[in-house]
Amino acid sequence: MKCPFCGKDDTRVIDSRPADDNTSIRRRRVCDSCSKRFTTYEKVETIPLIVIKKGDVREPYDRAKIEAGVFRACHKRPVSAEQITKIVDAVETEIFNMEQKEIPSRAIGEIVMDKMKNLDPVAYVRFASVYREFKDVNTFMDELKSVLKKEAEGTITDSTDKNTPLLKKE
Repeated sequence: MKCPFCGKDDTRVIDSRPADDNTSIRRRRVCDSCSKRFTTYEKVETIPLIVIKKGDVREPYDRAKIEAGVFRACHKRPVSAEQITKIVDAVETEIFNMEQKEIPSRAIGEIVMDKMKNLDPVAYVRFASVYREFKDVNTFMDELKSVLKKEAEGTITDSTDKNTPLLKKE
């Protein structure tokens, strides 16, 4: 590697260690010509992911958009920032494990909803109402009834504070 100070090619690694939660390697190097030290980072090169939005508009994948959507759905709910981060990490892992160069935003939304079902039913319904663009009260109620039915069957479990009421059952 070229020295950033003198431009010579004769540098060597004097220390290597993991960085950024083991997602990269930090290397300390020294130049044999000018004796100056510098740091480099080595990361796995990822394939840039393109999200296909409605109307076939394409844009680069942005983790922050998923975080913002989940955060909005969990607003004033007993869901910690750590739980939100874990959901987004799980969604991102599933997306990247598909090893696709392009993914429809619809697929991402379905993955997010799947992960949110067991997090908090109210947050799930909030996210679903925006994602699925409920046009009227009936479609919203259908989704709500589905959540209540699955909760009664035990197929949806609540991971929030058990003293907090989820949905009022009348």
